[in-house]
Amino acid sequence: MSANASKITAAPMVYVRGEEMTAYVMDLIRAKWIEPRVDTTAWREFDLRAKNRDDTEDQVLRDVIEAGKAVKAIFKEPTVTPTADQVKRLGLRKSWGSPNGAMRRGWNGITISRDTIHIDGVELGYKKPVFFERHAVGGEYAAGYKNVGKGTLVTTFTPSEGPDAGKPVEVDSRTITDNEAAVVTYHNPYDNVHELARFFFGRCLEAKITPYVVTKKTVFKWQEPFWQIMKKVFDEEYKSKFVDAGVMKSGDELVHLLSDAATMKLVQWRQGGFGMAAHNYDGDVLTDELAQIHKSPGFITSNLVGVDENGTLIKEFEASHGTVADMDEARLRGEETSLNPLGMVEGLIGAMNHAADVHNVDKERTLAFTAKMRAVIHQLFREGKGTRDLSGPSGLTTEQFVDAVAERL
Repeated sequence: MSANASKITAAPMVYVRGEEMTAYVMDLIRAKWIEPRVDTTAWREFDLRAKNRDDTEDQVLRDVIEAGKAVKAIFKEPTVTPTADQVKRLGLRKSWGSPNGAMRRGWNGITISRDTIHIDGVELGYKKPVFFERHAVGGEYAAGYKNVGKGTLVTTFTPSEGPDAGKPVEVDSRTITDNEAAVVTYHNPYDNVHELARFFFGRCLEAKITPYVVTKKTVFKWQEPFWQIMKKVFDEEYKSKFVDAGVMKSGDELVHLLSDAATMKLVQWRQGGFGMAAHNYDGDVLTDELAQIHKSPGFITSNLVGVDENGTLIKEFEASHGTVADMDEARLRGEETSLNPLGMVEGLIGAMNHAADVHNVDKERTLAFTAKMRAVIHQLFREGKGTRDLSGPSGLTTEQFVDAVAERL
């Protein structure tokens, strides 16, 4: 039997390459953990480094989105959204925006799930799992803006259908009296909040944890529909199921938390065992707090969930942290580094498992291998042989940790 014939056959998956420290570590992991045991020829690989986006005028990003629609399972390494200084240093023609917004729109993004990662026998921040759903679209991230001076600002909306189609409606009118001001326009799509609600409540029910919905609707009145949709779906489809499962008592209601209160509850509820769902920006900020309490961003997942026109889930998995540029600079200077790859590896595991499930390719062996990979990492952390963020100064360097996992695999 040839070496390839004995390998696990990886299901089709989109693999998006990134840059800096995280790309360096994933190259090591692929070479030493994955390639010796897994035939990855069905993976479709794309280079999403800022330089390649510049060279292709972002065609590579459009290709990633089309491939993701077809394949349904995506793993993405962290990428650079270039600053003005990086534009100059990398020789780019322009500062390309974050690719994440385009991916979320392209895959009909419902939510970005950011959950705590737990290691048996190791105390992190929360004792039990915490789930967080961040609405994947809308808000400040796709905002239009212009810096202006004194004058009058009128915002209008023109309906494209219905009895008033084509007739402008004034949304807001105000006088700007400052010499310098910023005008920002954005909207929050609400059609897919129903799907977000079902995904969120379904996960909480399966894990038997209590769900909470977070908004600032007392001040931002336009956030009221988010809460109303979430509550309607819960009351009609899930309330009785939570009671039957013993998660809630008869007569209990879905609890709404103001975003201010949610920041405090994340600190207070260290026992875990709860879930939160919020708008895009609130979810971004609150999950940074979640990561800080739970030791570091390396112990938080980040999974974009979308859906195609047939109702099939499209899932993109990545780490919740960025490219770790400061550590990459230290590595290039020849200094020792100790990067915890667990967040990225959980993303890779999630993508491989989802691909095997969607395409039904070598599923049993894939699940067994990814479970083993996770178990080996956890065991090393339990033994104090993890990276230094958890194991302290005696912990292993980046390369030592990758080699230790490879040896046990």
